[in-house]
Amino acid sequence: MKKKDKDNYMKRFLIAAIALSAVAVSWSHRWKINPQETAIVWVTTDSLPHNDHLEMSGEKISTVLRYGVDASRKFNLERSMVWPMLRTVPDNTHASLTRQLALDFVSPVLANRRQLTGEKVDSISLDGIFTVYSSFPGGLRLRREIFPSTETPRLCEQYTFTNVGDASVQLVLPSQRFVYSTAAEEGTEGAYTITAASENGKDILVSLAPGESVEYNFATEALKAGQTPATVSVDVEKEKRSRLCDSLRGNLVLETPDPIVDTEFAMAKIRACESIFRTQSGLLHSPGGESYYAAIWANDQAEYANPFFPLMGYDKADESVWNSFRLFARYMNDEYKPIPSSVISEGRDHFSAAGDRGDAAMIAYGASRAALASGSKERAEEVWPLIEWCLEFCARKINADGVVESDSDELENRFPSGNANLCTSVLYYDALVSASSLAKDLGKTALAKDYMKRAVAMRGNINKYFGANVQGFDTYRYYDGNDVLRSWICIPLVAGIYDKAQGTIDALLSPYLRFNDGLLSQSGTSTYWDRSTLYALRGIFAAGDHERGYEFLNDYSGLRLLGEHVPYPIEAWPEGSQRHLSAESALYCRVITEGVFGIRPTGLKSFEMKPEMPDAWNFMNLKNAYICGDKPVDINITRKGKRLKVEIVRDGKTIMSRSVNNGQAFKVNI
Repeated sequence: MKKKDKDNYMKRFLIAAIALSAVAVSWSHRWKINPQETAIVWVTTDSLPHNDHLEMSGEKISTVLRYGVDASRKFNLERSMVWPMLRTVPDNTHASLTRQLALDFVSPVLANRRQLTGEKVDSISLDGIFTVYSSFPGGLRLRREIFPSTETPRLCEQYTFTNVGDASVQLVLPSQRFVYSTAAEEGTEGAYTITAASENGKDILVSLAPGESVEYNFATEALKAGQTPATVSVDVEKEKRSRLCDSLRGNLVLETPDPIVDTEFAMAKIRACESIFRTQSGLLHSPGGESYYAAIWANDQAEYANPFFPLMGYDKADESVWNSFRLFARYMNDEYKPIPSSVISEGRDHFSAAGDRGDAAMIAYGASRAALASGSKERAEEVWPLIEWCLEFCARKINADGVVESDSDELENRFPSGNANLCTSVLYYDALVSASSLAKDLGKTALAKDYMKRAVAMRGNINKYFGANVQGFDTYRYYDGNDVLRSWICIPLVAGIYDKAQGTIDALLSPYLRFNDGLLSQSGTSTYWDRSTLYALRGIFAAGDHERGYEFLNDYSGLRLLGEHVPYPIEAWPEGSQRHLSAESALYCRVITEGVFGIRPTGLKSFEMKPEMPDAWNFMNLKNAYICGDKPVDINITRKGKRLKVEIVRDGKTIMSRSVNNGQAFKVNI
């Protein structure tokens, strides 16, 4: 920020200083980053009890672990398990078989003929596998490792006992088996059976000499009648889960001087990519949260996650992108009736919670960006009819003021959105820009020019219709009649509309919206959704305010990674109790790729960059980034005096090297 602007900013908020201090960001470090920066570790403090919840997913199961450490440092756990492809009646959005089990597999264990008691939790680690380290009197230590199977409908648990004392310990690890059956009329395919059992079905009797260890493995699995239980060992399942997490950490690697941002980015990649389920319609990415599985949404998948996934180079995420657009494409129609907000029940049904939410704009935005990012002409041609249909649908909804009408928005009437809201029109504008670039590469020259002409007109109408002074800020009203600030005023910034950037950023970071946990959805309320906070972070960087953007990003990342509820971005509060919905993690990653690095595909073999490096950093790198093609590139940016040196490497060869100003946009051809 220039000195003059900074002085004006400080004067403007002098009166609000007391209020700002009341909501200043503050959070405690409940966790720390381990030296390898691949995991976070729970810091034992006097601040007990401590309770939290975490979601992890595989192709056929998802689990929310509700865990805690009580005042005596004893561990407690409830497993909420969801089997998305075991459908219940009625087969609606939420019809995944779900059960909560608080089984304690440790209590029946005998050590020297006595029940194992007196547990003290030493630490907890999260790195894609949930690990708890505990100690017991007499020199016995326990490592619990809990994780979903990557490919089977099983939650796996491995308990490793180690003798760290001076004398041998006689252990009895009894065979345990618990079976639960559902009523036939409750399932779409009859009764389901849930089995939680120790591996091999045999008691383990062992004399542990000092330094020796023994494994005690469990799996909880749900099956339809006649299905065969999985036979893969828990050891093999752990290896597969570890290999998946390592692979996800190894692609699109962020390197900066800030370990908090780097580690949260690495964590978010895992959550964004793991919530992909093998349905009757193929692999589908779904939000999760014990509610939303084996289904897709126009916002969560098409708008939030799909434009990000091509950069990951993860084949299953890539497959989920095109499967989702194929499902939406089924609902194109000659009458231009609204496309569904979601396709549910493994693709067999659809649902619209609040009429037309601007879903066509969401889909056109996501499909055009994802197609460009893929670098694949074949993918682009496949998805093009859907993009064209969605843009035409939006064009038919333009009102007399030149903006797009919709019944609601992605918040589905939780807050008012009028007859025409800012999000729908901005997403339509951004989709026109991307579709114009895509049409050009597909040889549709006349259409490319027409879409760009429409985009220019829509941008002017957005500023004219939505531009307003709201609570003293030169920014946007969210809809006609809106007179209080909304966090979604950030959305023009992510679409490259910077006409009111200064006032909008000032409003977002003012006491009216910003508070400890991010941004309030609406001034004067206590409700917040991370999705608008993450859009705002991306937009603040994109608009060139990398200093205030970085301060906000660092605070937010530290809170989500090392605070009381970790380690991923969340959906909302109070709704959903801060569920770890998957697409929010994709949005976090896009703060970095599109906000900090300023990456935007402009063709099947080209993209724009506009790096916004914080002053506190002297370098920032993205390694193994799949942009516009199936071969990764390394993007290395270093500070050289007042300028940035940008080097792009592919196959060990430098394909571009140039010196730019911080915040300068330039084009890269692949």
